[in-house]
Amino acid sequence: MKRREFCASLAGGLGAARLLAQQPVPGHPRELRFAPLPFTPPRAADYRHRLSNGALAFLVEDHDFPLINVGVIIRAGEYLEPREKTGLASLTGSQIRSGGARAKPPAVFDEEAAFLAAQISSNIGPLQGSAGLNCLSKDIDAGLALFFEMLRAPGFAEARLKLAKSQILQSLERRNDSAEAIEAREFQRLIRGEQHFSTRQITKATLESITRPDLADFHSRYYYPANFIFAVSGDFETARMLEKLEKAMAGWENRTAPIPPVPKPAFAPKPGIYLVEKADVNQGRVRMGHLGVMMTNPDHIAISIMNSILGGGGFTSRITSRVRSDEGLAYQAGSSFQHGNFYEGAFQVVFQSKSPTVAEAVAIIKEEIERIRRGGVTPEELEVEKNFAIESFPRRFATAAAKAMQFASDDYLKIPEDYWQTYRDRVRALTPADIQRVAQKYLQPDNLVILAVGNTEAILKGNPDRPQFALAKLAPTIHRIPLPDPLTMVYPSAIP
Repeated sequence: MKRREFCASLAGGLGAARLLAQQPVPGHPRELRFAPLPFTPPRAADYRHRLSNGALAFLVEDHDFPLINVGVIIRAGEYLEPREKTGLASLTGSQIRSGGARAKPPAVFDEEAAFLAAQISSNIGPLQGSAGLNCLSKDIDAGLALFFEMLRAPGFAEARLKLAKSQILQSLERRNDSAEAIEAREFQRLIRGEQHFSTRQITKATLESITRPDLADFHSRYYYPANFIFAVSGDFETARMLEKLEKAMAGWENRTAPIPPVPKPAFAPKPGIYLVEKADVNQGRVRMGHLGVMMTNPDHIAISIMNSILGGGGFTSRITSRVRSDEGLAYQAGSSFQHGNFYEGAFQVVFQSKSPTVAEAVAIIKEEIERIRRGGVTPEELEVEKNFAIESFPRRFATAAAKAMQFASDDYLKIPEDYWQTYRDRVRALTPADIQRVAQKYLQPDNLVILAVGNTEAILKGNPDRPQFALAKLAPTIHRIPLPDPLTMVYPSAIP
């Protein structure tokens, strides 16, 4: 470094040090005060484009790196597959990518993608399909050609399909091995019932019934331009990218049949305690909860903040502090209160504890639910969670890719146009009285479904040093759920 540059750098550093020295030093980090950071959330309308074929695209330029991300949401999902072919949607989603293209065998398609160093993906979940392309901006024409060849004319190669079905079958054989998987599966059945699409399980029979023509038919029904929402970000010019998207989908005909709506569960959960025997584990996995609310519920933001204080805010939340830190009964314990977009979400508390202390942890969690309903929250607790929600808010739009995908997702889920513009003001307006009101209204301790998976004998026996805690004291009847046959999903007996 030259002497002049060194002196200038030193002078700048000394100036900064003098400025810091003029600031009063707080006695405790809690006394630190920072000026609010100005942030105006972007508006989706400024990035929205309707293509001539009906496709919707949100384009966000970012010229910092020579990369382009192309994501697409497809209005499709597992809810559209026939019950007798459960697994069809997820297989279709994976094989759109894995099975090559109509004019390119899988090995050739994979080689061309590797040559471009392009990441290309495809899948279909319960409520939507998705696909993605990530490549260097200099390779965008070749990348888009490969990406749209996959989307438009997937090959569904028989050999790849056979391999995928073989791998799924092996996973089905092990589906009762994991206590965590059992817990998630059985709680969903208890909350949604056996008839809802969200609780359907792939079986050996449904898997074997799925053929290549089934995949091709599912693809043709739901993969067409007007059913796509694009999220494109990176190093491009918007006008040129729109031209590329139009060209890539030229001549691709739309279907006119309407997409069926997502079905709502026609089921009322039955409160109680349910046990699943898994004798080979020394901890009980517990999930407890009840139905939640819709995203359209005007109280959903207050509910979110309430849940953060109760159990969703990490180590500072009440359930985590009490169960983990104070009592030492679980390494992790927390809650979520989901806001459904197509049907009601669910309130859930999840933890795992040593078998003898499961009942004590359940009792403590119920106490915390009652405490927030009856005693509300302190202004300090509320301020912490409000500040976190407000100050972490800009992360949603921190990158061009995050912006584009947020806009595309909001459009698919029909989130109101001004939702993010007013979000922080609605959080700031919350009071302790608001939090107690929603806790009393939406937390339903009498409707809790409590599921424990583990060594049921040890769980029921409890801790002999603390006999006041027992599952039998928490509910008049304890229901046992037998494990189903892993390949047929036939249960030895119905849930009592």
